[in-house]
Amino acid sequence: MSILLDKNTPVIVQGFTGKIGTFHAQDMIAYGTNVVGGVTPGRGGTKHLDRPVFDSVEDAVAATGATASIVFVPPPYAADAVMEAADAGIGLCVAITDGIPSLDMMNVKRYMWRFPKERRMRLIGPNCAGIITPGQAILGLMPTHIYKRGSVGIVGRSGTLGYEAADQMKALGIGVSTSVGIGGDPINGSSFRDILELFKDDPETEAVVMIGEIGGPQEAEAADYIKAGFGKPVIGYVAGLSAPKGKRMGHAGAIVSSVGESAPEKVELLKAAGVHVAPNPSEIGATVQRALGLH
Repeated sequence: MSILLDKNTPVIVQGFTGKIGTFHAQDMIAYGTNVVGGVTPGRGGTKHLDRPVFDSVEDAVAATGATASIVFVPPPYAADAVMEAADAGIGLCVAITDGIPSLDMMNVKRYMWRFPKERRMRLIGPNCAGIITPGQAILGLMPTHIYKRGSVGIVGRSGTLGYEAADQMKALGIGVSTSVGIGGDPINGSSFRDILELFKDDPETEAVVMIGEIGGPQEAEAADYIKAGFGKPVIGYVAGLSAPKGKRMGHAGAIVSSVGESAPEKVELLKAAGVHVAPNPSEIGATVQRALGLH
C-alpha cells in the first residue's frame, strides 16, 4: 500500500504550460503518474503534453475528476493557486513553490480551515520535494531512479536529505513505501505528526525515516506523538548540529529562535521518545538497517 498517492490518483498540474511545470510534468507522466490535465489561465481549450489545458482548477476538476494537484506557480501568485485548488474540491495539493511569503501562507491556512474537516484539502509544502510512491506515481521533483519499492516510509523537511536516505537504503536492499517532503518553510501545510499518523495507519509501512532540521516545534511535537505509542520503529536525523543560533540556514524555517529548536535539543527529544537517531547523514541507511534488525 501507500499513503496519499498511487498510480490511479488523477492529477492536474497548476502552472502546466510554464517552463518548470512542463519539465516536471514530463517526468511525472514518464514515471506513470496519472496526469489528466493542467491549468494555465488564458490557455484553456488547448492541449499541452497531449493533455487538456484549462483556465481554472474548477474547470479542470469538472472535466477530469482530478483529486490531486501540484503547484508550479511563481511565489506572488502561488497562495491564490493553492486556495483555488481548495475551493475547487481538490483533496491533495502539493505546493512546490519556494519563496511564498509567510503572511500569504497564514492566509492559505486560515482559508483551508473554513472548510469542514471531511472536505478540507491536505496541503503538502510549500518549498518541498513533493511525494513519491515508488513504482507507481510521483507528485514532485524526486530523482525517481533512487527509489526502490518497499516498506519504509520517509518524511522530511529537507528534500535532498530525503533523496540521500532513499539512495542509501536502496544500496542496502531496503525499499520505500512512500516518501513525503513536507518542506522547509516556517508555515507549511502538513507537519511531521500529520504524516506519521498516515504511516501509522498504513499496514504495509513497517518503519519510518524522519528527517528534521533546526528551527520550529515540529520535531518536538512528533517526538511526543511517537512516545505516546506510534508502534513502529522510527529512524531520525536532525540537520544543523553546528548551526549558530539566530542564523538562517538554507530553509526559511531553519533558524533557531527559541528553546527546543536547536538540533542537539531535538536529537535528545527524539532519543527520549525511542527514535533511532543517525549520528550523521551518511549513516541514515545503516541506522535503518539496524533498527529493522537486518544487520
